[in-house]
Amino acid sequence: MSTQNLIYLFVGISFALYIGIAIWTRAGSTKEFYVAGGGVHPIVNGMATAADWMSAASFISMAGLIAFMGYDGSVYLMGWTGGYVMLALLLAPYLRKFGQFTVPDFIGTRYYSKVARTVAVICLIFISFTYIAGQMRGVGIVFSRFLDVSVELGVIIGMCIVFVYAVLGGMKGITYTQVAQYCVLIFAYMVPAFFISMLVTGNPIPQLGLGSTVNDGSGMYVLQKLDSSLQAMGFAEYTSSSKSMIDVFCITAALMIGTAGLPHVIVRFFTVPKASDARRSAGWALIFIALLYTTAPAVAAFARLNFNDTVNQTAYSEAPGWFTNWEKNNLIAFQDKNGDGVMQVASGDAFAGSPEYTGETGQNGERLLANAPNDESANEVYVDRDIMVLANPEIANLPGWVIALVAAGGLAAALSTAAGLLLVISTAVSHDLLKSTFKPNISEKGELLAARVAATCAIVVAGILGIYPPGWVAQVVAFAFGLAAASLFPAIFMGIFSKTMNKEGAIAGMVTGLGFTFLYIAYFKLWNPAANNADNWLFGISPEGIGVIGMVLNFIVAIVVMKMTAPAPAEIGRLVESIRVPRGAGDAHAH
Repeated sequence: MSTQNLIYLFVGISFALYIGIAIWTRAGSTKEFYVAGGGVHPIVNGMATAADWMSAASFISMAGLIAFMGYDGSVYLMGWTGGYVMLALLLAPYLRKFGQFTVPDFIGTRYYSKVARTVAVICLIFISFTYIAGQMRGVGIVFSRFLDVSVELGVIIGMCIVFVYAVLGGMKGITYTQVAQYCVLIFAYMVPAFFISMLVTGNPIPQLGLGSTVNDGSGMYVLQKLDSSLQAMGFAEYTSSSKSMIDVFCITAALMIGTAGLPHVIVRFFTVPKASDARRSAGWALIFIALLYTTAPAVAAFARLNFNDTVNQTAYSEAPGWFTNWEKNNLIAFQDKNGDGVMQVASGDAFAGSPEYTGETGQNGERLLANAPNDESANEVYVDRDIMVLANPEIANLPGWVIALVAAGGLAAALSTAAGLLLVISTAVSHDLLKSTFKPNISEKGELLAARVAATCAIVVAGILGIYPPGWVAQVVAFAFGLAAASLFPAIFMGIFSKTMNKEGAIAGMVTGLGFTFLYIAYFKLWNPAANNADNWLFGISPEGIGVIGMVLNFIVAIVVMKMTAPAPAEIGRLVESIRVPRGAGDAHAH
């Protein structure tokens, strides 16, 4: 059976499974739509949380980023994993004890204010759309390569599939679909990692393979070989860092704190029966997440090694099959600057922007590009970082069924997170804006319909963002974390741990944090990208890490405004106390 047919088979079976689960677990009530009825077992919830958490950025992009950034890419590993621990210990059990459906629900009730709830909804929708743009782009890339369609059409197909199970099944459908998606994505990530580790080092366990010697007779360790081959091509060493300490610290902290404020992950803790189960499912999720996160550095190193070995100094006419496969989708390109027909990989961009082909071919059979070459760089190869994990099995010549498995896994990762985010957006609109703010008398049926309409609109917006994405997948996601760190996290944190924080302080803090962080990112990424370098950054902190400053501003403004305005009512102090009682008191209530 050909590899292409295997891909159709694997992806088809996995989709049939997801849609079948969505129909089988169709939500009949708002409680089932929002929090799966609140009766999910901690291990099941742990798996669903891990799938929700490990998005296209984790599955597709993270190893690609590490492969090209080397040591600097470790900020993503440390930030995302550390943030998960912080969320599990600091916030999840208290929010579960509070017993509401959503983050704006918590903020609206704790800060006794419809304005606070509305500001939280705006922050949440902003963060979720920034994040979902990355997921839809991931879906488009996987479809474009494996189903031989354009990235744009790939995004549209992905939209249709998410529509079926997110809009029909709600949280109940999504929870059980995500358990299936976790199994698919972790199997799809680990199997090629075992194979490639065995091929490169003779050790089948990738985590150990990364510290082993390469079995090419050189006696060099994997990272030693990678350092020397990259230096020979004019790159910095793989194990050296080019970022300043303050920037590394801020990006890691922004990713960490942003994680703890991510609405689609927090809402997963409302789906278990009680607060102790929230801690337990967080523990299970961490185990499930660690499987992928401890493997990613090895996958990245092996991918870069194999990429260098199969592409650099290879004649284009003898380019490996995987190179031409990805070239069809404009995700890899060769610009023959010196006319020798041999591909040279070096530091710097081969040309500006992403490839635009003229439709003609050169003397060595290469597809000619309309892009003007960047003559300052000897590099002749453009590679989209998001393809490294997906192309890895092809680069290493693994069997067709492994390539098909990775296609199914990449889709599972992107779709599971996209579905979780869509649900958060639709819940924010139907429950937090309509039911709790503007139309308190709406019927349950009307609320459910509103949630489904909101999810449908959100899918359309997400698709447009996926087709015209701001930056590549993991970077876009990093901005979502920065925005979450600067806006929602301080409000949630002070809501749990401060009896005195009042509504004026919380609202002023959220608006300041979100506004500052968004403007900083927009300035360097949208309005003036030419200025985006360390010389122009505030305190030397890049747009990816600025969420930390936004968070500090949020705390300062909130505390100053609180001191100048009326104190929080006495019953809010009692509410906060009851949230923090460790056991036995049931859900917390303001009455």
